[in-house]
Formats: sequence, structure tokens, C-alpha cells
Amino acid sequence: MNNFIQVNDVYFQYDTDEENSKFALNGISMNISKGEFVAIVGHNGSGKSTLAKHFNSIYLPTTGNVIVDGMNTKDDEHIFDIRKKVGLVLQNPDNQIVAGIVEEDVAFGCENLGIPPAEIRQRVDNSLKAVDMYDYRRHSPDKLSGGQKQRVAIAGIIAMEPECIVLDEPTAMLDPQGREEVISTITKLNKEYGITIILITHYMEEAVMADRVIMMDSGKVLTEGTPREVFSQVELLKKHRLDVPQATELIYKLKGCGFEVPDCVLNEEECVQALLKIMKTNSVGE
Repeated sequence: MNNFIQVNDVYFQYDTDEENSKFALNGISMNISKGEFVAIVGHNGSGKSTLAKHFNSIYLPTTGNVIVDGMNTKDDEHIFDIRKKVGLVLQNPDNQIVAGIVEEDVAFGCENLGIPPAEIRQRVDNSLKAVDMYDYRRHSPDKLSGGQKQRVAIAGIIAMEPECIVLDEPTAMLDPQGREEVISTITKLNKEYGITIILITHYMEEAVMADRVIMMDSGKVLTEGTPREVFSQVELLKKHRLDVPQATELIYKLKGCGFEVPDCVLNEEECVQALLKIMKTNSVGE
């Protein structure tokens, strides 16, 4: 896989005129490859949402550079091309839905790009099918659930055919069913359509679904790796007041009580298998 986004020693201040203004990003460096599903996680104030807005030139580094497919986000001549390649989905879908009919909303971005009507029609239909919202194409967004609205917002981005979609805490305002709908959708877009996904989240159970997890704290990268590599570092994460998936937490505590369990489990299925093994071992020993 080739590097699609490169973040090179980026520092960022919101108020550069204020002498003692703190940096929201403190020397961030990372690479994201085409076709990757990357989760960027951390508690509130860690800088993850600030970083997300650097990927399509909403924010520009105070120092350092962000390179998207060979284009520097600081170059004004490339802003339009960068935003065509990197779509951004925000936390609140109501902030992105602008039309009174679902299919009209999905078409909005394409119309702004000057795409011919016949092609817009095809893109709208295909993107709604990709997020399983085609049957709601003539509905009013006001009548949809939170998860459905977020999928419509994602469809609007897909219709513009970006190579990468950045989702900034897209499930923060949703109930469990809505969160499941959205995570299922973005996983499908990555695995079946090859779209690069960057998921900004504070739900560790969502991060487990990614190919790679980047854990942030105080505007820096604390650690990164596969979900298993990152969440096996329970002591390090707890030291920085960061969470791990609930299944990981349970097995970690059982290990602390002397039970023989795997070093790291990531989900309910692995947790159940570990618990069954404990029960079987103790039963045999009685």
C-alpha cells in the first residue's frame, strides 16, 4: 500500500496571536496508506478532532506539513483537489443535511462540483445503495433516526467519489443501534469499495474494527499499531487515563486475580471463549 496521507512533525495553535497559547497538536507525525481503515482515539482534548480537520485543509498546520496524495494542504491551488479526495463527515449529521428530501441532499455536493445531471442520478442511487438507504431516497431527513441521518450524510460524501473519508466522532450522538449501523456502513465501504477510512472516536469497541489504531494524548501520538498491539498495553493506557474495550478490561482484571487468560482479548466473542476456558479448568480441578 502507498502512503496517501503524510503528517510530518505538525504543530497547531488555535490562537497564534496569543503569546502563551497552547499547542493543540504537538509534533504529530504519521502515515496513512490507501485502502487502510485507521482509528484515531483518545479522550476529549487529546487533539484527535483537531487532527481530523487537517486532512482536508479545514485547519492548516502552524508548523510542519500535511501531504495528501502528494499535495501540501498549505498550497491554496490544491485545496479544491484535496477536498475532492478527502471527504469529512461531522459528529452531528444535522449540520451536514441541507435539503428536505434524502436524494436531493445526497445530490447537493455533486451539483456544486458541476457534474452532469445524468451522472448525478447514478451517483446518488449508487451511494444510497452503498449505505443501505436507497429505499428512503424520497423521505424527509427529519423523519429518519440518528443512525439513518448519519448514513445519509455519509452517502452525500460517497456521491462525490472521494478516495478517503474522515469521520469525526460520527457515532457520538447516536444510540447503540445507530452506532452499529454507522460502523457497519463504514466497514463495508472500506472492505468492499476500497475507500480509505479514518475514524475519529472515543469508543474503544469501534476502534477494534480498524486495521490500525493510533492512540493520542495531549496532542501527541502515545502509541500505535494493530488493535491487539495497542490494547494489550493496558498499564500504559491506564496511566494516561485512557480506556480499553470492556472485554479487554474484564480479562485484564481476571488475569490480575491469578486466572490463566490470554494476554489480550478485543471483543465479546473472544471474552466468552476465555471465560468458558476458565470455567472448564476450574470445574476439572474440583
